[in-house]
Amino acid sequence: MTESFKDNSAQHRFELHIDTSTAFADYRLEGNSLFIDYVEAPPQLRGTGAAGRLMQHIADTAQSKGLNIVPVCSYAAAWVSRNLK
Repeated sequence: MTESFKDNSAQHRFELHIDTSTAFADYRLEGNSLFIDYVEAPPQLRGTGAAGRLMQHIADTAQSKGLNIVPVCSYAAAWVSRNLK
């Protein structure tokens, strides 16, 4: 299994490519706030932890850039609540 993380800034989304599938999170950047509007994992990646690994990459990226994550979608909000305290 090959996995790579990418900030696709042209489409305002973070992507986690796993083999031939992609989980993604749409985002907006406003000042030092990173709004996570929507997180999607295709059916073949659901239950594999792909969305959680995507969120961890996003959190690491936000931290390295001094950004505050503002979760808008329910999955992002639940992940942030469980993992970023």
